[in-house]
Amino acid sequence: QVQLVESGGGLVEPGGSLRLSCAASGFTFSAWPMRWYRQAPGKERELVAYIGSAGGARTYGDSVKGRFTISRDNARGTVFLQMNSLKVEDTAMYYCNVHLAPRNYWGQGTLVTVSS
Repeated sequence: QVQLVESGGGLVEPGGSLRLSCAASGFTFSAWPMRWYRQAPGKERELVAYIGSAGGARTYGDSVKGRFTISRDNARGTVFLQMNSLKVEDTAMYYCNVHLAPRNYWGQGTLVTVSS
């Protein structure tokens, strides 16, 4: 079955960096685009970053452009989110996602807290 397991979250001060990882299994990872979403308390889930199956196409939410970088290692079945210049408003649960029509699959999430 499809499994997505996020890791790498934690507590970081404003201006700091974190690298999130999402280990995928149960499907042909290299054939599918991957996404990172986040959800802050009391807010809707929002798309943070997208990466095409081969890694060439990448898009970002406006709030993270220039600070976050999505990448993938198809040999390892893993997608990453490098987060730099973190802000308090980046505090959220971060989720890995793959859309295998007709279903969306989600990991359990990893919590990122940005606070001084």
